[in-house]
Amino acid sequence: MEAETECKVPGVYSETGIPVEDPAPGLNSDVSKKDAPPAVAAPGPGLYFEIGKKARDLLYKDFHTDQKFTLTTYTNNGVVITAASTMKDEAIFSEIQTKLKSNNVMLDVLTTITTEDLGVSGLKQIVSLPFPYQTAGKAELQYLHDYAGISLGVGLTSKPLVNLSGVFGNKSVAVGADVAVDTSTGDFTKYDAGLTINNSDLAADLTLNNKGDSLTASYYHLVNKESGTAAGAELTHSFSTKENTLSFGMQHALDPLTTVKARYNNHGMVSALIQHEWRPKSFLTLSAEVDTKAIDKASKVGLSLVLKP
Repeated sequence: MEAETECKVPGVYSETGIPVEDPAPGLNSDVSKKDAPPAVAAPGPGLYFEIGKKARDLLYKDFHTDQKFTLTTYTNNGVVITAASTMKDEAIFSEIQTKLKSNNVMLDVLTTITTEDLGVSGLKQIVSLPFPYQTAGKAELQYLHDYAGISLGVGLTSKPLVNLSGVFGNKSVAVGADVAVDTSTGDFTKYDAGLTINNSDLAADLTLNNKGDSLTASYYHLVNKESGTAAGAELTHSFSTKENTLSFGMQHALDPLTTVKARYNNHGMVSALIQHEWRPKSFLTLSAEVDTKAIDKASKVGLSLVLKP
């Protein structure tokens, strides 16, 4: 669903809300962590999925080609109810999620139980038990330190997929790796590596993905903090197909409540959006995508409405 109020379960639901049929990939996989914000502010380099996240958010976040509606309500006793619906290709997918938070434990009635205080500073536990898709259940431990971020995810099946990732360094420079093993076959389903360099307004990242088949370099620059003006680029090279994909984009705040973004890639795809926060935490986003190499085809238009009281 909408990234600002994401109500799908990491690793269980696709972008449209359709349950993922594949076995649980481990909580720190690309499926579960790529687009999710960190639940706890990392004191050091953070977790592996955060490598390249600033550029990804600039280039891909909030660009939609379907229609989405998300409504979130809160009660005085800590219950949060989120209803979301997505219309894609004349099909409508809907879901309702309920969360209850008490002290350091959060219970997600749809899927997850999160414990953020396990007696060790920086250690967090997440258990996901989706219904009725029990085969996608999984457990994860995250540990955040001043000089490391480690995550271990294990699928809750007899022969689970095990995912281990680690990042070592500090907030300025860090290196990391992400590995997944299918215990039913003993095969590595993923082995990725990354390097990140950050300061207050710049981020440069280099990642080796798809079992070493693709190399991605990304760059993010916050040009003006007051106006929210930022620029970013991403270059991906596939060693198997010899294909390069270059994307670059910009964003700018027209006023404190309205943001515009634009993106272009070397395949001729142009995307743009305007997002308005018409009340606190409630957003209306209109986006469009045009294929400049097939201008006779109809452009795609997306609409997203997020409501929070």
